[in-house]
Amino acid sequence: MRNRAVDWWVGIFVLLGIAALAVLAFRVGNLSGFQYGEGYVLHADFNNVGSLKVRSPVKLGGVTVGEVTGIRIDPKTFQAEVSMRIEPQLKLPVDTGASIYTQGLLGEQYIALQPGGMPQDLKPGGTITLTQSAVNIDQLIGQMVFSKAEGGSGSSGSGSGASAIPNPPGQ
Repeated sequence: MRNRAVDWWVGIFVLLGIAALAVLAFRVGNLSGFQYGEGYVLHADFNNVGSLKVRSPVKLGGVTVGEVTGIRIDPKTFQAEVSMRIEPQLKLPVDTGASIYTQGLLGEQYIALQPGGMPQDLKPGGTITLTQSAVNIDQLIGQMVFSKAEGGSGSSGSGSGASAIPNPPGQ
Protein backbone atom coordinates (compact mmCIF):
# COMPACT_ATOMS: atom_id res chain seq x y z
CA MET A 1 0.00 0.00 0.00
CA ARG A 2 2.81 2.41 0.89
CA ASN A 3 4.59 1.71 -2.43
CA ARG A 4 1.46 2.57 -4.34
CA ALA A 5 1.18 6.01 -2.65
CA VAL A 6 4.82 6.78 -3.41
CA ASP A 7 4.29 5.78 -7.05
CA TRP A 8 1.35 8.21 -7.31
CA TRP A 9 3.34 11.09 -5.82
CA VAL A 10 6.28 10.42 -8.16
CA GLY A 11 3.90 10.36 -11.13
CA ILE A 12 2.30 13.67 -10.11
CA PHE A 13 5.75 15.22 -9.62
CA VAL A 14 6.87 14.06 -13.08
CA LEU A 15 3.69 15.45 -14.71
CA LEU A 16 4.18 18.83 -12.98
CA GLY A 17 7.80 18.90 -14.22
CA ILE A 18 6.72 18.21 -17.80
CA ALA A 19 4.03 20.91 -17.57
CA ALA A 20 6.60 23.41 -16.25
CA LEU A 21 8.98 22.60 -19.14
CA ALA A 22 6.15 23.05 -21.66
CA VAL A 23 5.28 26.48 -20.22
CA LEU A 24 8.96 27.48 -20.34
CA ALA A 25 9.25 26.33 -23.94
CA PHE A 26 6.19 28.38 -24.95
CA ARG A 27 7.54 31.48 -23.20
CA VAL A 28 11.00 31.18 -24.76
CA GLY A 29 9.45 30.54 -28.17
CA ASN A 30 7.11 33.55 -27.75
CA LEU A 31 4.13 31.29 -28.44
CA SER A 32 2.01 32.28 -25.46
CA GLY A 33 1.56 35.96 -26.28
CA PHE A 34 -1.66 37.73 -27.03
CA GLN A 35 -2.92 37.21 -30.56
CA TYR A 36 -3.43 40.47 -32.45
CA GLY A 37 -6.18 39.28 -34.77
CA GLU A 38 -7.66 42.77 -34.85
CA GLY A 39 -5.79 45.96 -35.34
CA TYR A 40 -4.18 47.74 -38.23
CA VAL A 41 -1.00 46.97 -40.17
CA LEU A 42 1.98 49.29 -40.46
CA HIS A 43 5.20 48.79 -42.38
CA ALA A 44 8.80 49.83 -41.68
CA ASP A 45 11.95 49.40 -43.80
CA PHE A 46 15.22 48.42 -42.11
CA ASN A 47 18.74 47.86 -43.47
CA ASN A 48 19.27 44.99 -41.01
CA VAL A 49 16.64 43.18 -38.93
CA GLY A 50 19.12 40.93 -37.10
CA SER A 51 17.27 37.93 -35.70
CA LEU A 52 13.84 39.60 -35.60
CA LYS A 53 11.13 37.02 -36.28
CA VAL A 54 7.47 36.89 -37.15
CA ARG A 55 5.46 37.14 -33.89
CA SER A 56 8.17 39.24 -32.21
CA PRO A 57 6.63 41.91 -29.99
CA VAL A 58 6.17 45.56 -30.92
CA LYS A 59 6.48 47.76 -27.84
CA LEU A 60 5.72 51.35 -26.97
CA GLY A 61 7.20 52.55 -23.68
CA GLY A 62 7.94 48.95 -22.69
CA VAL A 63 4.31 47.87 -23.17
CA THR A 64 3.51 45.35 -25.90
CA VAL A 65 1.14 47.02 -28.37
CA GLY A 66 1.46 44.69 -31.35
CA GLU A 67 3.44 41.99 -33.07
CA VAL A 68 5.50 41.47 -36.21
CA THR A 69 3.34 39.79 -38.86
CA GLY A 70 5.78 39.54 -41.75
CA ILE A 71 9.36 40.15 -42.89
CA ARG A 72 10.38 40.26 -46.53
CA ILE A 73 12.97 41.86 -48.81
CA ASP A 74 11.86 44.73 -51.00
CA PRO A 75 13.23 43.81 -54.47
CA LYS A 76 13.65 47.48 -55.44
CA THR A 77 15.49 48.85 -52.41
CA PHE A 78 16.94 45.56 -51.07
CA GLN A 79 15.85 46.54 -47.57
CA ALA A 80 13.97 44.33 -45.15
CA GLU A 81 10.32 45.37 -45.01
CA VAL A 82 8.70 44.53 -41.69
CA SER A 83 4.92 44.39 -41.34
CA MET A 84 3.42 44.73 -37.88
CA ARG A 85 -0.10 44.63 -36.50
CA ILE A 86 -0.85 47.36 -33.93
CA GLU A 87 -3.70 47.49 -31.41
CA PRO A 88 -6.71 49.24 -33.01
CA GLN A 89 -7.15 51.87 -30.27
CA LEU A 90 -3.53 53.09 -30.56
CA LYS A 91 -3.12 55.93 -33.07
CA LEU A 92 0.50 56.78 -33.89
CA PRO A 93 1.71 60.11 -35.34
CA VAL A 94 3.22 60.15 -38.85
CA ASP A 95 6.67 60.99 -37.43
CA THR A 96 6.82 57.85 -35.26
CA GLY A 97 10.18 56.10 -35.18
CA ALA A 98 10.88 52.36 -35.00
CA SER A 99 14.05 50.73 -33.67
CA ILE A 100 15.05 47.10 -33.28
CA TYR A 101 16.33 46.28 -29.80
CA THR A 102 17.47 43.13 -28.01
CA GLN A 103 16.20 42.21 -24.58
CA GLY A 104 17.05 39.59 -22.03
CA LEU A 105 19.70 36.92 -21.83
CA LEU A 106 18.29 34.91 -24.70
CA GLY A 107 18.55 37.87 -27.04
CA GLU A 108 14.92 38.14 -28.10
CA GLN A 109 14.59 41.04 -30.48
CA TYR A 110 11.61 43.37 -30.64
CA ILE A 111 10.56 46.60 -32.30
CA ALA A 112 10.39 49.65 -30.06
CA LEU A 113 8.19 52.52 -31.25
CA GLN A 114 8.94 56.15 -30.39
CA PRO A 115 5.94 58.36 -31.15
CA GLY A 116 6.56 61.79 -32.59
CA GLY A 117 4.63 65.01 -32.11
CA MET A 118 2.85 65.55 -35.42
CA PRO A 119 -0.93 65.99 -35.29
CA GLN A 120 -1.55 63.65 -38.27
CA ASP A 121 -1.83 59.92 -37.59
CA LEU A 122 -0.39 57.05 -39.61
CA LYS A 123 -3.08 55.47 -41.74
CA PRO A 124 -3.58 51.68 -41.77
CA GLY A 125 -1.10 50.24 -44.25
CA GLY A 126 1.19 53.27 -43.79
CA THR A 127 4.96 53.17 -43.53
CA ILE A 128 7.16 54.30 -40.65
CA THR A 129 10.06 56.13 -42.29
CA LEU A 130 12.24 56.88 -39.25
CA THR A 131 13.89 53.54 -38.52
CA GLN A 132 17.01 52.30 -36.76
CA SER A 133 18.28 48.84 -37.67
CA ALA A 134 19.39 46.09 -35.31
CA VAL A 135 22.86 46.40 -33.83
CA ASN A 136 25.25 43.71 -35.07
CA ILE A 137 27.40 42.76 -32.08
CA ASP A 138 29.97 40.91 -34.21
CA GLN A 139 30.46 43.99 -36.36
CA LEU A 140 30.85 46.24 -33.30
CA ILE A 141 33.46 43.94 -31.78
CA GLY A 142 35.33 43.82 -35.09
CA GLN A 143 35.35 47.61 -35.33
CA MET A 144 36.59 47.91 -31.75
CA VAL A 145 39.41 45.41 -32.31
CA PHE A 146 40.38 47.09 -35.59
CA SER A 147 40.42 50.56 -34.03
CA LYS A 148 42.51 49.34 -31.08
CA ALA A 149 45.01 47.68 -33.44
CA GLU A 150 45.15 50.79 -35.60
CA GLY A 151 45.57 53.08 -32.58
CA GLY A 152 48.25 50.88 -31.02
CA SER A 153 50.43 50.84 -34.15
CA GLY A 154 50.08 54.57 -34.68
CA SER A 155 51.29 55.54 -31.20
CA SER A 156 54.39 53.35 -31.29
CA GLY A 157 55.66 54.80 -34.55
CA SER A 158 58.92 56.75 -34.86
CA GLY A 159 57.27 59.98 -35.91
CA SER A 160 57.20 61.59 -32.45
CA GLY A 161 60.90 62.56 -32.41
CA ALA A 162 61.26 61.81 -28.69
CA SER A 163 63.17 58.77 -27.55
CA ALA A 164 62.14 56.76 -24.52
CA ILE A 165 65.77 55.67 -23.93
CA PRO A 166 67.90 58.47 -22.47
CA ASN A 167 71.30 59.19 -24.00
CA PRO A 168 74.17 57.74 -21.97
CA PRO A 169 76.23 60.34 -20.11
CA GLY A 170 79.14 61.75 -22.05
CA GLN A 171 77.59 61.49 -25.48
